[in-house]
Formats: sequence, structure tokens, C-alpha cells
Amino acid sequence: QVHLGESGGGLVQAGESLRLSCTASGNIVSVNVLGWYRQAPGSQRELVATMTSFGVTNYADSVKGRFTVSRDRARPTVTLQMNSLKSEDTAVYYCYYRWREFEYWGQGTQVTVSS
Repeated sequence: QVHLGESGGGLVQAGESLRLSCTASGNIVSVNVLGWYRQAPGSQRELVATMTSFGVTNYADSVKGRFTVSRDRARPTVTLQMNSLKSEDTAVYYCYYRWREFEYWGQGTQVTVSS
């Protein structure tokens, strides 16, 4: 079992920045994918950004150039730096971990961007 602990959500104004962090614990495998998804009210959960343990990243087109995903090489921690936030970035953000076909999700942290 894997547990994902998230922190860093909140309320900001459009154009400001926020940083989300997530630490994985439990049965962590060294080769994995860590990252973030989000879900806005009335919408499906969607990819934000992920990074493999080899450093390969995958970003949603809507956040490219504004968000940066990074990982701590020494610990199973993933960070999402969000700059130039827009009202459409408002959502619950979920930390995500995958190893082979096994997927785990954090409880989610609310990000609200006021315009």
C-alpha cells in the first residue's frame, strides 16, 4: 500500500503563484511515476503534470510554460510550482503515484484562483 500526503493548496488571485508538495510513503518502488491531476467542479479528473523516476515529464497543454513539476532524488517527493495562475486552474489537485498497473491517489488539496 502507498500513502500520499499533500500540502500547499489555498486561495490566490489570478497571476499569483502557489506550490504544492506531496510525499509518498509505504511500499514505494524506486521506478515509478509521481505527479498531479486535478478535478474542477462538474469536470472529469485530468492530468496536470507527471514525472517518472528517470526525469521524463508530461504536462497538460493548458499548463505548459506556467507549471513546473519536480522530484526530490533522495525522497519520494513531488512538487508542483504553479505560476501565473488563472481562474480556470481552480480545482482540487490530487497527488498521483503509479508503478506498473498500480495507481494511488492522495486525498486532494483545493486550489482556488480568484479573478
